[in-house]
Amino acid sequence: MQQLKDIALPDEFGFFGKYGGQFIPPHLKQAMDEINAAYEEIRTTPEFQQELAELFKYYVGRPSPLFFAKRLSEQLGGAQIYLKREDLNHTGAHKINHCLGEALLAKYMGKTKVIAETGAGQHGVALATACALVGIPCEIHMGQVDIEKEHPNVVKMKILGAKLVSVTRGTATLKDAVDSAFEEYLKDPEHYIYAIGSVVGPHPFPKMVRDFQTIIGNEIKQQSLEQFQKLPDYVVACVGGGSNAIGAFTAFLHDEAVKLVGVEPAGLGLETDKHSATLTLGKPSQIHGMACYVLEDEQGNPLPVHSIASGLDYPGVGPQHSFLKDIGRVTYSTATDQECLDAFMRLSRVEGIIPALESSHAVAWALREAPNLSVDTKIVVNLSGRGDKDADYVANKLGL
Repeated sequence: MQQLKDIALPDEFGFFGKYGGQFIPPHLKQAMDEINAAYEEIRTTPEFQQELAELFKYYVGRPSPLFFAKRLSEQLGGAQIYLKREDLNHTGAHKINHCLGEALLAKYMGKTKVIAETGAGQHGVALATACALVGIPCEIHMGQVDIEKEHPNVVKMKILGAKLVSVTRGTATLKDAVDSAFEEYLKDPEHYIYAIGSVVGPHPFPKMVRDFQTIIGNEIKQQSLEQFQKLPDYVVACVGGGSNAIGAFTAFLHDEAVKLVGVEPAGLGLETDKHSATLTLGKPSQIHGMACYVLEDEQGNPLPVHSIASGLDYPGVGPQHSFLKDIGRVTYSTATDQECLDAFMRLSRVEGIIPALESSHAVAWALREAPNLSVDTKIVVNLSGRGDKDADYVANKLGL
C-alpha cells in the first residue's frame, strides 16, 4: 500500500492522486479559487475555530455518543458493535457539521445567497438551519421523486425559511438536483455560493467538506480509547458521495490496523441496472467538475442510478474515496435494498434506534459480518442519520 503519510491529500490543485481537480469553465474556476482562498484564510484563525467549536458543542450537541449495541451484538454473536450516534446531532444527521462551516464561510465572504442540492433532505435541512442561524437566504434544489419520498424534511426546510426548488428533469433525483443547483449558481457566482452537500464537486469542496466532517473520526478515536481501551478493529460507514464516511475514516488513515469499510447501495442487485455501486462497478471518469469513479454508459453519460436511500443514489463519488479504493486503504462493499430494510427494522426493534435508510447500509454490513468475527473484535458503525424522514416510506413499503 502506498505510504499515505508521504502524500498531500489533496495537493495544491485539489487532486487526490489522479482524482479531484477542477474540470470547470474559467469563470467558475475563478469563483472556486476565491472560495478556496477564503477558506484557507479563515480555517485556522482562532476566531473561526472558536465560533465553530462553540456551535458544535452548544448548538449541535457534540460530541455525539459512541453507543455499545449490546443486545444486537449478543443476538448476532461474534464482534461487538458500537454506533457513532450522528443521528443525535441537531437536525438529525452528520450534515450539520459541514453546513455550519459553509454558512460561516458564506457570511465571511459576504455572499447574498446560499444554494445547494439535497437527496434525502438531510443536507437541505442542515443548510437551511445554518443559514437561518447566520441570516443568509437559502435555496435548495431537490428531485421531485425525493420530495415525495422525504416529505418530513421538505416541510422542515420550508419552516426554516429555505426556498425549495422541485427538479423534474431526468430521473428527478439527486444527480438532477445537483445539475439544477449548479445552473442557478452559475447565474451569479460572484454573489452566490454553492454549498455542496458532500465530498464531491470541484476543488476545494471535497477537501473543505471533509475537513468539517473529520470531527466524527476524531471523536470515535478518543471515545474508543476511553470505552474499550483500544482503537476499533473496523470503522464502517455508508457511501454515496461519501461525506460521513470520509469524516469517520480520516482520523484512522495512518492506523493500518484499523480496517475501514465503505458500504455502497447494491439496490435491487449488482446484476441489475438498479443500484448505485459507483466504486464497485464504475470506472474513472469525470462528473460535476471532478475526476472520480462514475457509473456511465458507453457514450460517457452518467447512468440513471437507484437506491432505496435517497441520499445515496448518485452516479459519482468523492475523489478521495476513489483514491483510497485504488491504493487499497479502504475496502468498499455493498448492501442491497432488502438488506438495508432488514437492518432498519432490526436496529429499531432490538436497540430502539430508528436509523436513516442511508446509515442502514452500514448497519447491514455489520449484521452480515459480525457473526464471522471474534468476540473481542470491535466494529464502529457510523450511524450518520436518524430515520424519522424514512419512517412513513418504510411503513408503507412493509405494510406496517
